Amino acid sequence: MTETLLEVDALETGYTSPIVGPISFRIDRGQVLGLAGPNGSGKSTLLKAIADNANIFGGRVVRREGLTIAWMEQEHLRMPEMPFTGWEYLRFTDATRHEPPPRLAGWLDKRVDSLSGGQFQLLTCWMALGSMADLVLLDEPSNNLDEHSAHVLRDVLARERGDRSILLVSHKSEFLEGLCDRVLELNT
Repeated sequence: MTETLLEVDALETGYTSPIVGPISFRIDRGQVLGLAGPNGSGKSTLLKAIADNANIFGGRVVRREGLTIAWMEQEHLRMPEMPFTGWEYLRFTDATRHEPPPRLAGWLDKRVDSLSGGQFQLLTCWMALGSMADLVLLDEPSNNLDEHSAHVLRDVLARERGDRSILLVSHKSEFLEGLCDRVLELNT
């Protein structure tokens, strides 16, 4: 029997008024669900509602009791002078559950403020994926990545799904194809 980790039921969410919904779906353990749609369609807002960081105007979000969530936002906090290494960054967020992918391991000894935008993006993705969370929310994880790095990320996502679930937001449908069990399309 499948275990449902999250159920979204007729959810209407936004900030001062609803911008998404009503929308309904559920995520079972081990599933990868994609949210696709153009910029401004409310994909990030929906993730924020799931993480309890946006207003709910109707419907509900039901989380399995004890559900742990790791969340990688679309915009990351990146200070100009981050005086710690990639390893320290991962330890700070307790994302050292298991060995990071080889592409990432090559620059974990570098200071975070010396990483390129794409390297920092992969590090931030691994921060969520390397955690012990049951559900990983990734908002536009392929942003700032060249084609090769996006391929590496897809491989890591496919390998890391295991017994947890991933909710993956992208406006690039080609990134979601073949990776997700289902893709929900949001429209503006």
